[in-house]
Amino acid sequence: MKTLDFRKGGGLIPAIAQDARTGDVLMLAYMNRESLKRTLATGYAHYYSRSRQEQWKKGETSGHVQRVREIRVDCDRDTLLLKVDQTGPACHTGRANCFFRPVGKTRAGQDRGGSNGLGVILNRLFLTIDDRLRRRPRGSYTVKLTRPNRKKNKTGLDKVLEKIGEEATEVILAAVRKPKSYVVSEVSDLMFHLMVMLRLRGLTPDEIARELERRERE
Repeated sequence: MKTLDFRKGGGLIPAIAQDARTGDVLMLAYMNRESLKRTLATGYAHYYSRSRQEQWKKGETSGHVQRVREIRVDCDRDTLLLKVDQTGPACHTGRANCFFRPVGKTRAGQDRGGSNGLGVILNRLFLTIDDRLRRRPRGSYTVKLTRPNRKKNKTGLDKVLEKIGEEATEVILAAVRKPKSYVVSEVSDLMFHLMVMLRLRGLTPDEIARELERRERE
C-alpha cells in the first residue's frame, strides 16, 4: 500500500478490472486507499465514485459483484489491474463490458481484422469446450470426439490423443509444402484438440500460461 503512487490522481488510482477466465477487459474505475483496503479485506472489488464522492462496492445493488482473484500493479505503481470473477454483466448498460463502442479501425486492425489476442481466444475456446462437455448438446463435435468407443476399447482421452497426433502431423506437412493459409488452418485444428485434451485432464490454459511466464523469467 505504501509503495503505490496516489499523488498523480489526487488521492485516486485507476483500477482496471479484467475477467480472470477470458482475459477480457471489463471496466475502468478508481480506488483510493480506503477502497483498496476494503477490496483486500473482503475479496470483492470496491471503488471510489468521483461523481458521488463515496466508496462503493461493485454489484452491491445489482448483484453483479466482482470476486477478486489477483491484483497487480504496473511498473510506475500508479495503476492497478484486478483479475476478477465477474457475476453478470460488468457495465451498468447491461453489456458484458464497458468497452463496446468502437472508435475506428487502426491500420493494424484493418490488416489483421481487429482480432483479439491469442490468449483471449484460447480462453474463450476452452470455456466453450467446457460448456459443450457439461451440457452435451446433440450434434456437438466435441461431445462426439470425447465419447468412448467401447468396441475398440478406447476412452474419450484416447480418441483425442489420436487426433492430436494426426493434427500435429498435418501441421508439419503443411509447414513444409502448403501455403500459409493451410498452416494457419492446421495449427488451429491442433490447438483446438489440445484445448479438449486439457479439459479432459482437468487442466486449464491459465496453467500453461503460468508455466510459460515462469520460463520467460528464467
